[in-house]
Amino acid sequence: MFTRKYHGLGNDYLVLEDAGGVQLTPARVVRICDRHTGVGSDGILEPVTAVDADFGLRIWNPDGTTAEKSGNGIRIFARWLVDHRGAKTDHTISLPNETVRCEVGEQFITVQMGQATFEPAEIPCTEALLDTPIEIAGDMLRATAVGVGNPHCVVLCREDLDNLPWRRWGAELETSGRFPNRTNCQFVRPLSRNLVEARIWERGAGETQASGSSSCAVAAAMVRLGHMDEEVEVRMPGGSLHVTVGPDWALTLRGPVAEIGRVEVSCALLG
Repeated sequence: MFTRKYHGLGNDYLVLEDAGGVQLTPARVVRICDRHTGVGSDGILEPVTAVDADFGLRIWNPDGTTAEKSGNGIRIFARWLVDHRGAKTDHTISLPNETVRCEVGEQFITVQMGQATFEPAEIPCTEALLDTPIEIAGDMLRATAVGVGNPHCVVLCREDLDNLPWRRWGAELETSGRFPNRTNCQFVRPLSRNLVEARIWERGAGETQASGSSSCAVAAAMVRLGHMDEEVEVRMPGGSLHVTVGPDWALTLRGPVAEIGRVEVSCALLG
């Protein structure tokens, strides 16, 4: 099995380039993604049959589950398609529940990420959360639930994020009963009308250096709550992504990716 490794601001994925007749399973994904005994990654991007699109994509989390969406994963897959599969720079990719359009430039990849929703049933979430006080790990947090094709919970903070126990909050909030499908978590502090800093706890992956869909959720939540204008820079430990929030909550994500190398996965690792 051959994979191609990329990262988007430190959020790294393996693109399944040649399966070699081996089918991915949850157990194999876990072994491959392990950072000590495997190749190491925040997930695997598997090309699949496209549905009403140019290309199709399945996104695996490192815990062996699959994700509906990943902004960094989509950008990486789009870059790989252009670099190694001869795709046009403007193409569409089908996901389990929607199709997105990508534009691959020399430095940045832009993805039309669909529309944000704050409706509980569409996220899904058991209740509407709009800057709502909730108790997590013994602390009161102000949470906003937003769907961008996958579930997110954005927590507004007023202190230096690195002085807060956000990892503990994220681990508990991810599996909160409020979110039937679990949730991605973002802990944010606005710095201006166009700049917000964030720390990311991803569903199925834990702490990540950056996240595309999380950036979209953060931008949508901050605009919805009136803290920010429609052009938002989301600054994370791995770097910044840029999100435009349209009047109909349409989201456009822009940011870089970089190739790391090609990796042959040992047969012993595959089991």
